[in-house]
Amino acid sequence: METINPKDKTYDIMRTEGGVPVKMWTRGVQLEDEARKQLINITKMPFVYKWVAAMPDCHWGMGATVGSVIPTKKAIIPAGVGVDIGCGMVAARTSLRASDLPGNLASLRHAIEAAVPHGRTDNGGPNDRGAWKDAPKAVVDAWSGLAEGHKRIVEKHPKLARANTINHLGSLGTGNHFIEICIDEDNAVWIMLHSGSRGIGNSIGKYFIEQAKKEMQRWCINVPDQDLAYLAEGTDNFNEYWKALMWAQKFAQTNRDVMLNSVIAALRKCNLPDFEITSEVVNCHHNYAALENHYGENIYVTRKGAVRAQEGDLGIIPGSMGTRSYIVRGKGNPESFNSCSHGAGRAMSRGEAKKKFTLADHAAATAGVECRKDAEVIDETPMAYKSIDAVMEAQKDLVDVVHTLKQLVCVKG
Repeated sequence: METINPKDKTYDIMRTEGGVPVKMWTRGVQLEDEARKQLINITKMPFVYKWVAAMPDCHWGMGATVGSVIPTKKAIIPAGVGVDIGCGMVAARTSLRASDLPGNLASLRHAIEAAVPHGRTDNGGPNDRGAWKDAPKAVVDAWSGLAEGHKRIVEKHPKLARANTINHLGSLGTGNHFIEICIDEDNAVWIMLHSGSRGIGNSIGKYFIEQAKKEMQRWCINVPDQDLAYLAEGTDNFNEYWKALMWAQKFAQTNRDVMLNSVIAALRKCNLPDFEITSEVVNCHHNYAALENHYGENIYVTRKGAVRAQEGDLGIIPGSMGTRSYIVRGKGNPESFNSCSHGAGRAMSRGEAKKKFTLADHAAATAGVECRKDAEVIDETPMAYKSIDAVMEAQKDLVDVVHTLKQLVCVKG
């Protein structure tokens, strides 16, 4: 392995024996050895097209590196997409100003928490606070556009019928998923949230990862990591996965739209001035796959922890709970396969963060943000993430900053 630092480029090139190169937008940003090893494994897959692109928030992930862009021909790696299919962001600017918000922001946080199921209790059972017991009309209406596609999937794959569907639609989840109220550089108030395809997307991802592993066994194919098992274009499993993947990505986008509407409705009940949405609503995936044309060929582009940044595309790059987030416009850099980072990226594992930081550390890091300050969110504390400033500097040839957002309220699962 050797790393080349071209002076006329903003990325470095990692070359490995027997694999395609990795173009790495990671200058000035920590990249752990485990992530490098995963990138090297991906480069050795025979169907990777031209090179792998590593974004500045790159870090170890299950199966494939989070913060990687994997272009492939005639095959796709289900674990490359991951199990939070369609995970992404939505953001909307309102007509509210910072001065319109109450001095005590706890009332806004509590209103949002009451309006959107979040977290997970009862092991996901009947009393799970993170799911609807009786889905409201808005959720039922949104599910009507997804129900037929889901029916077709479970008819062919009955195991997927057990996964949560309508009772997770319009719900947040756990981990790094969040809902925030932010202000931009002009003191305009924004609503921003992060979530994906919830239980059903998780089940689809796991199911087809296992199908891919069985395919490798069936055809006696060895891969550098068993989680890089793939499905070949033209096979029944590939076709079924692609259909389920597209449906789960639609579920994820709908999930964010429903939550956004729920947050808007909750804020309207909070004794705020009348307001409206004043900008284009940005709704973008960052865990997904798409069929795209690059360098004159139609290929599959898997973005695991990366956002599409074609010229003019609006995207969202969130920081951690106590830092800044960005609304960006893509520059259409072909060498990144028109991509940018999906956030700051983890600097350490959740377990390490819980051991390293105290409640006092977390409270200091989130000073001025109305959010949970308890032990259950220590793994999401800002210090567990890379510097968003360094991440943005490393990808200045991929995106332009349109708005800079500062969190005021953060709801975590």
